[in-house]
Amino acid sequence: MAGRNRMPRHPMNEGPHGFRDGPPLRGPLPLHPVEEELAIRHDEIRRLQADNRLLMEENVALRREIDFVKNELLQASQAIPKLRSDKELESRELIQRGLPLGAELRAREPLREEAIQLKSEAQKLDALRQELSGKVQALQQDLTHLQTENQQLPTLQIEIDGLRQELIRARTTYEYETKANAEQLEQRQAMEKNLVSMAREVEKLRAEMEKRARGPGSGAYGGVHNASSDISYPALFRDGYASEKGFYGTGPWASDEPRGFPRH
Repeated sequence: MAGRNRMPRHPMNEGPHGFRDGPPLRGPLPLHPVEEELAIRHDEIRRLQADNRLLMEENVALRREIDFVKNELLQASQAIPKLRSDKELESRELIQRGLPLGAELRAREPLREEAIQLKSEAQKLDALRQELSGKVQALQQDLTHLQTENQQLPTLQIEIDGLRQELIRARTTYEYETKANAEQLEQRQAMEKNLVSMAREVEKLRAEMEKRARGPGSGAYGGVHNASSDISYPALFRDGYASEKGFYGTGPWASDEPRGFPRH
């Protein structure tokens, strides 16, 4: 039978039992294998009966749906010829209406081409308008810049006038300084000539004094006199002659002349 060689539903506790297992549980006695097989068969029969009832209910519902669909198909088959005739009639009407429309469209084909041309021209004019708008904005900016510069012109004119006056003053000062320098140069050259001539005269006087010192009237004190004259006069004559080189010494005429070259 099908129940042979089957394991019992309740696992059997095999092996040694310890103290922790406790006393054996008292429950229902295990069923006989045949009784267990019968119980399983009864469960399967009940499950099959429930499935059979569900299938019967589904079969009844499907039959009802099939009948409903058949009725709908019958009604549709009866309505299809009528719908077809209606569609054909509607198509004829549309065709009859479309014939004059097609003729009208063919007659308006030149107008369509003209509309396309006008549209392209309108696009070109729009692009030209945008370009002119950009140029107008640029001109407005230039005009604003020029107006700003024109507002600054009086200030610039005042600055230019001030620079012109300053240039005139500088030129006048330069001419005056140039003239003064020329006059001072002439004066310095004249003074240098005078100093040179005075130095020459001093040299002559020195030579004459030396000759006199060496003359026949020199006695025992002549050496002392000559020594004192050599000590006192050379510095005086040397300083007076040094002014010939461009700077003034400490001679007797130095107090009457300015030291060094004239400053401007």
